[in-house]
Amino acid sequence: MASKSDKPVKPKRENPFKRIASVYKTIKAIDPQVTLWMLLAFVVVLLVGTVIGLIFGHVIASLLVSIPFAALAAMIVLSRRGEAAAFKQMEGQRGASIGGLSALRRGWFYDQEPIAADATKPSEINTAAVVFRALGRPGIVLLGEGPKHRVDKLFAKETKKVNRVAPGVPVHTYLVGNGDGELAPRKIRMTLTKLKPELTKEEMSVVNKRLKSLPGLRQGVPAGVDPNRARSSRAAQRGR
Repeated sequence: MASKSDKPVKPKRENPFKRIASVYKTIKAIDPQVTLWMLLAFVVVLLVGTVIGLIFGHVIASLLVSIPFAALAAMIVLSRRGEAAAFKQMEGQRGASIGGLSALRRGWFYDQEPIAADATKPSEINTAAVVFRALGRPGIVLLGEGPKHRVDKLFAKETKKVNRVAPGVPVHTYLVGNGDGELAPRKIRMTLTKLKPELTKEEMSVVNKRLKSLPGLRQGVPAGVDPNRARSSRAAQRGR
């Protein structure tokens, strides 16, 4: 008979309030005004609920209903401000493209590592031009980071490779950065979601398999170079 000590120990569930408090502290360190905006959202929703209660003569009931919605509004503000703070930290950092891609909703596939880089030795990976790739219903998206003339060369090479295995699939290219004519990481989600859908989900699945079968996805990254150093800490390979 198994003793009590042999019983598997269930992992403790994390207290959601502690998790929220931890997230709040992290965001506040980056965005000191987050508290003010959260309070403002809470008060505005509460006031609206109170006014509605006064109009219909049910103030107490209205307050009881409004408090959860006010708390939800504050959490939404925390989430939005946190996302903005995260993108602010990414500015100027290599791998910011992945931070932008991670904000996409379902329906996108992307790699957590760059698919191409023009580094010739390990010491150059942090200054190399790199390209990340995503696949969605609008087609294939190439996001480049680094000097434009070097990124354009990588775009040309990767577009040729893509056209060989997925002819006819639209390829969209963007230079990611905060300069003129560049796509800011925080605008990646909005920009990509506005693209016109061209592929069905079934076609996406086929194209994704073909892209993963491409030889030399790390072409341009020499031996000894860790492409993980060229990605954001938020990176995660996902197909959502």
